[in-house]
Amino acid sequence: MAGCRGSLCCCCRWCCCCGERETRTPEELTILGETQEEEDEILPRKDYESLDYDRCINDPYLEVLETVDSKKSRRYEAVKWMVVFAIGVCTGLVGLFVDFFVRLFTQLKFGVVQTSVEECSQKGCLALSLLELLGFNLIFVFLGSLLVLIEPVAAGSGIPEIKCYLNGVKVPGIVRLRTLLCKAFGVLFSVAGGLFVGKEGPMIHSGAVVGAGLPQFQSISFRKIQVNFPYFRSDRDKRDFVSAGAAAGVAAAFGAPIGGTLFSLEEGSSFWNQGLTWKVLFCSMSATFTLNFFRSGIQFGSWGSFHLPGLLSFGEFKCSDSDKKCHLWTAVDLGFFIVMGVIGGLLGATFNCLNKRLAKYRMRNVHPKPKLVRVLESLLVSLVTTAVVFVASMVLGECRQMSSSSQTGNDSFPLQVASEDVNSSIKTFFCPNETYNDMATLFFNPQESAILQLFHQDGTFSPVTLALFFVLYFLLACWTYGISVPSGLFVPSLLCGAAFGRLVANVLKSYIGLGHIYSGTFALIGAAAFLGGVVRMTISLTVILIESTNEITYGLPIMVTLMVAKWTGDFFNKGIYDIHVGLRGVPLLEWETEAEMDKLRASDIMEPNLTYVYPHTRIQSLVSILRTTVHHAFPVVTENRGNEKEFMKGNQLISNNIKFKKSSILTRAGEQRRRSQSMKSYPSSELRNMCDEHVASEEPAEKEDLLQQMLERRYTPYPNLYPDQSPSEDWTMEEEREKHPSVLPLARPLLGAPARSPGMCPDWESNWRPFSLQTCAQSTEPHQPGLFPHVFDQKCFEA
Repeated sequence: MAGCRGSLCCCCRWCCCCGERETRTPEELTILGETQEEEDEILPRKDYESLDYDRCINDPYLEVLETVDSKKSRRYEAVKWMVVFAIGVCTGLVGLFVDFFVRLFTQLKFGVVQTSVEECSQKGCLALSLLELLGFNLIFVFLGSLLVLIEPVAAGSGIPEIKCYLNGVKVPGIVRLRTLLCKAFGVLFSVAGGLFVGKEGPMIHSGAVVGAGLPQFQSISFRKIQVNFPYFRSDRDKRDFVSAGAAAGVAAAFGAPIGGTLFSLEEGSSFWNQGLTWKVLFCSMSATFTLNFFRSGIQFGSWGSFHLPGLLSFGEFKCSDSDKKCHLWTAVDLGFFIVMGVIGGLLGATFNCLNKRLAKYRMRNVHPKPKLVRVLESLLVSLVTTAVVFVASMVLGECRQMSSSSQTGNDSFPLQVASEDVNSSIKTFFCPNETYNDMATLFFNPQESAILQLFHQDGTFSPVTLALFFVLYFLLACWTYGISVPSGLFVPSLLCGAAFGRLVANVLKSYIGLGHIYSGTFALIGAAAFLGGVVRMTISLTVILIESTNEITYGLPIMVTLMVAKWTGDFFNKGIYDIHVGLRGVPLLEWETEAEMDKLRASDIMEPNLTYVYPHTRIQSLVSILRTTVHHAFPVVTENRGNEKEFMKGNQLISNNIKFKKSSILTRAGEQRRRSQSMKSYPSSELRNMCDEHVASEEPAEKEDLLQQMLERRYTPYPNLYPDQSPSEDWTMEEEREKHPSVLPLARPLLGAPARSPGMCPDWESNWRPFSLQTCAQSTEPHQPGLFPHVFDQKCFEA
């Protein structure tokens, strides 16, 4: 790997952390959040590059910007709003497509199996019913797993990857059209195949892909899709549209546009502004409106009415009008909710710990093997899940009497809901008339219907059934998350938590005698506690659940429960998405630094072996650098090493400023300005295009200094660190200003440049050799203008 020393390298931000593996200090291990025992555990990692979110204010940019008047600016802003609306509509249509075919395949499967069970229960051929169910599930899961082989990044929910993308990390293939197709088709097969996964998480990824691709009007996966639309081609614009698309995915999944906006702000976007808030909310509203319009028309035949705002609906929580003693919740219940939050945090931490161990096992023993092994693992999970569902429904279920308001007594309150859907999903497997199988009612229904059963079912579920269902579902959902199929975690967590909450309500009413308890509320709080313990979201998840229930009085108990669950879970480990980000070795820039980072110095985290360029460097040399190094930005320096202001001219993000055409290399700044004339309504569209892979090899006829033209117009435009400064200051610079700082000594040449600092790079503890304050002997090799800019061949030793 050019430009790096040492046997181990990890690319973070725009340079690489390289060095021999050595023993880390306790402070360094604390920053990494790992113990000494975990230090020896090195998992396979990838090298990641960063996206270019900086604005490069150079001469060509400013010259074109001068030609932009207020009319063109308003037109550009209007086009942006129209694109945001289109992203919301398309995201809603993707959700409609997935939901329609999931319902179709699920009804087909359960219809055939239920008919077979009813017939075979009398004839003694239940094994045939099991084989039919197994056949449906294996076929669907096999198709979903094959799609992941086509595009591996389509596996999982995609939320960790989108979080990294919005943080500024370039994850290959994450927002391509092929990824969207594999994700959408794959998740409908996964859900229809009976796996304990949800379609809500992949909807967030799908919305992000729509947001990234739609404004481009071109596709890398399908190169014939090319439209001459010069707007919104920069990483900066794409980042904002991805934020809007991810929020639209949440809004379409839960019918929660405000919650989707807050999700994008809290969990996704690391860069935010006031104008983006309005656009993201408008995009979320558009997605909810589109999905609601078409689902209501298709399902109820009433086009123009709006009954189904999202893919997941919690129904209406309401006490019976005839029961004056019934309350959704009371002040006494709040104490129970806090305890449930603690238990939910513990359960979520346990879930995350087990899933992390499974993920590590897969990375060591499954992923290195042929891809067919991943398909076989998915089929194995499907086989075991199907067998457990069928056997548990047949053996462990209890036949419960169908209750009415007169039969409930102290056992349960009649939960009011438009319960046609709830009652129609009751299963009578192996039970006589006027009774239902409580275990089969939970297992042999779509997960959304099972959640409604726990929230609103008039009858009761026995404590034993709820406990067994919770344990089985918990273990199988933990095993399933991470296999090679598109899968979400929101709905499995909600269902698992709802069973826990309903179990608590049954215990309190049956064994403690608290007859006032509303079981649906406890099921909802249990769902919030477990989901919060797994994903560790607070503000956005509170609003999502409130919007899904359409009951504002639940705001306080949900918020308190989520906060307690998060605090409890954070005491043991991170949220599930942060865990998977860390396992992938992605250099994620967190919101805040660890306190231990202040004990280090900037010189401890810098990259000493820098590739730098001069203002008069020729294009041929720049092309060679891009081909032979993995660095993303290069310091531009002069030969005046004695004067810091004159020596360090700035950092050059070459991929942002130079576009190489297939036919020739752009060599003249004037020519670039002329070619930008047709794009003056958006001046940065030409300047920010990435370098084309096909580059002509001929020598440019003109040798005008293009790089000099592309430099920023002010000296030292980037904030610089000094060796003794704290890395937390660098953290703040990168987080707030989106800059690439350099490390400068007092009255001495450039020492190095920090990457996304050690605390931000999960693999730093294994791939980085700490440096103390250094005095570096530079190579005296002269630089030859027009040839390759040389690399600091520093021999560093401790002062």
